[in-house]
This record gives sequence, structure tokens and C-alpha cells, in this order.
Amino acid sequence: MIRRVLPHGMGRGRLTRRPGTRRGGFSLDWDGKVSEIKKKIKSILPGRSCDLLQDTSHLPPEHSDVVIVGGGVLGLSVAYWLKKLESRRGAIRVLVVERDHTYSQASTGLSVGGICQQFSLPENIQLSLFSASFLRNINEYLAVVDAPPLDLQFNPSGYLLLASEKDAAAMESNVKVQRQEGAKVSLMSPDQLRNKFPWINTEGVALASYGMEDEGWFDPWCLLQGLRRKVQSLGVLFCQGEVTRFLSSSQRMLTTDDKAVVLKRIHEVHVKMDRSLEYQPVECAIVINAAGAWSSQIAALAGIGEGPPGTLQGTKLPVEPRKRDVYVWHCPQGPGLETPLVADTSGAYFRREGLGSNYLGGRSPTEQEEPDPANLEVDHDFFQDKVWPHLALRVPAFETLKVQSAWAGYYDYNTFDQNGVVGPHPLVVNMYFATGFSGHGLQQAPGVGRAVAEMVLKGRFQTINLSPFLFTRFYLGEKIQENNII
Repeated sequence: MIRRVLPHGMGRGRLTRRPGTRRGGFSLDWDGKVSEIKKKIKSILPGRSCDLLQDTSHLPPEHSDVVIVGGGVLGLSVAYWLKKLESRRGAIRVLVVERDHTYSQASTGLSVGGICQQFSLPENIQLSLFSASFLRNINEYLAVVDAPPLDLQFNPSGYLLLASEKDAAAMESNVKVQRQEGAKVSLMSPDQLRNKFPWINTEGVALASYGMEDEGWFDPWCLLQGLRRKVQSLGVLFCQGEVTRFLSSSQRMLTTDDKAVVLKRIHEVHVKMDRSLEYQPVECAIVINAAGAWSSQIAALAGIGEGPPGTLQGTKLPVEPRKRDVYVWHCPQGPGLETPLVADTSGAYFRREGLGSNYLGGRSPTEQEEPDPANLEVDHDFFQDKVWPHLALRVPAFETLKVQSAWAGYYDYNTFDQNGVVGPHPLVVNMYFATGFSGHGLQQAPGVGRAVAEMVLKGRFQTINLSPFLFTRFYLGEKIQENNII
């Protein structure tokens, strides 16, 4: 109806003429003419009045080749590499859907910003080495014309992991793997530990591993904003909203052993707009699930896990939100500027924060201590009872620390084996995952983003083989346990 009316009532040439232009002896009154035309159109349209010139720039496009659900560093990294690896500029249209444009509860902004290579799995070590190189050369990757360079405020003080007698052999084995993958990590005896870090109490410590290169911490907010700025310059579109539904087609297939399976392909994403009951449909070819702690909900919308238990169709994405508290304290007599991030035998950790004798840290709770993830209220009693005693034992100066502030954030916790989920779903064939990293997603985002982009564009992992992180391991029961999760 509107398109039929517009050519007669508001011809393109007539409305684009400047005020004062002579045409047949009269001057066109721009504002008055627009107002008159809008009134005429409203009068002949059924129903209530509407604003035909309403701004729709906040709406997502009707079509996008790739829809990325989640605008944190993992989602943005996928967007970046898709655009960097596309065959020609503008070949792929990418839309990022993020429900919280402030990132107030996003795992990225609430992270402590650490990066290390001291993992037990080769794939995790390779990912962190790749990311270390990316961060070291950040402005070669994320520079934008006429924009100031990024300063990640990287502090290269390393990670110091402490092991008790029962864990010393495992630490030695881990360090052997780390060195084989190219990480610069040294082993230290208790005596060597005391000589290098005289403020530490080595009671109960049998061995320590210390990262000597490409380890430390950086500003996660700066990385997030740098990625966002860069992908926008590459043509990536953004939409503030929430994915509420997928429309898909199905095809029944027989496996090699004559078992029937149903393959699905998503062809439309429904995005509920912020502060609105309306949704916008977006036709697409690929969906990237990078929704972090809420990625299992997005998977469920696509029907993942809805089949009978014990079947591939009934296998759920085992990722859930886990709440983690981070505390900031002041201690004038505390360790000096060369202090690494220390991970204690108890699971407590800390690092320096700035130059003013401030520190931050915490401890992951046991399964029995896991808090309710329904809110992000800080549990100060947990610090008093479960964190501070371990800190004071390891660093006697922390006996007199004073907590100044605290916050809580979410891990996208993989309950199966605490490792990431990367690549396509075997049945919902055009949904790809970049989630479940259980606390190390920020530091591995550059490598994971490239891996997912390679799988989408080339059909296989090229830079780092992340096949062990595919979804199918949940159905097969093949855990790839990562032992060094802080």
C-alpha cells in the first residue's frame, strides 16, 4: 500500500529539490510540503497513524550470510577473521547480535585479563601462543585509519603456578608438553622460589612452574573495543537484541549403519528488539553460537538436545553459567612490581593491580561450594572464609590486607571437560560453536576466532587443529580434560 502511494504523492525528484527552487512560478516549501504529504498518506491508510520516516537503523538487516549470536571477544574475533579471510572485500555479510550493548554482565569486561601457556593440553597451549602473538602485534591486526592506536596495557610479569607433593609429577609432565609446543616455562624448586620471590612462604610447595615469556595480563575492555571498532570498519553490522527463535528445514538421512537421523539447517533467525515486544526476522546461511554462559539456551532454540537420551539428537550442549567473584585489596607491605600472577596449591590466585600496592584475586569454588548464578552479588564471606586464609599463608604480608572492592562475573563453564566447544554441530549443520572455555576464552579468542572462520570458509581447521574440541565428543563420551583451570 505504502509503495503504491509514494510515487504519486511524494515523487523522488520533487522532494529532493532545494527550498527556493523555481518550478512553474512557485517556491517549494520543504517542511510544509513534507508535513502535508504525510498527512495525506496517513489519512488514506487503514488503522492508527504511523510515522513513515521512523528511524530503522537499529534494526538488523533482512538478510545476512552469517549471524553471530554474542558480541563478546569470541564473537567479535570470529567476525574479524571471517572478514579478514573472505575471498574479496564485502563478499560476506556478517551480523553480530548482542543483547547487552553496555556489556555490564559480559564475561569479557569482568575478566581479570590473564594470558598464559601453562596448560596441560597441546591445543590450549597452541591457542594461547597464537593469541600472545596477536596481542603483541595488536595494532598490525586492529589498526583503523585515523583512529588512535590501541594500548592493551600488557603487563608481562608471567604466571607462577605452585604444586604440592601430590601434584608435582603432573606439573613436570605439563611443563614438558608446554616446552614441546614452544612455550618458555621454567621449573623451580622451593629454594629457587624463595630466592627469586622472598615474600613467598613455600610451606606445602614441592615444585613451581614460571612462565618467562608471553604471559601476564592486559586490559580486556581495550581488546573488546578494539575488535568492535575494527570489525565495524570492515563492514560488520551490529544489532542490540536477543535471539528468540530459529526457523529451520529438516532432512531425514540414513547413516552408514542404516540408522535414521534428521539433519537440520537454520534459514531464519528471529531477533527480539531491545525494549520491544516485536522481533525482526533475518534470513541467513550460517549461525555462530558465541553466547558464552547462555550458549546452551541458544543451542536449545535450535533443537539441540531434544532427542532421546543417549542419542546424538539428545546430546545437549553442556555449558552453563558459573559465578566467579573477584576481590580487590590494598596491602602496602605486599609483593613488589615484579610479582607474577600466582596460582596457589589451594586454588586461590592473585596478581598486582596497578602501581599503588593494590592486588586482585579470588578462588574458584568446589562443586559443593558453587554459588547460585541467578545474580552477580558478591559473596564477601567467601573471601573471608575461603580465600584470605590461603593468601595469608602463602604471603604473610597479606595478613593485614584490606579489601577495597569486588565484582562478580560468569564463566561459560563446560561441565563435561572444562574445554571449549569449537566448530559445527553434526546435526544442525549450519550452527557453529565458539563457547564453553570455562574461564580461558578471553585469552584464546584470537585463535578460536580464526579456527571457526577457517571451518566456515574452508571446511576444515588450518592454523590450529581443534578437532578434539568438536561437539561430537559429548555424544561419544571422549573427555579431553584440561587440568590447569584457574
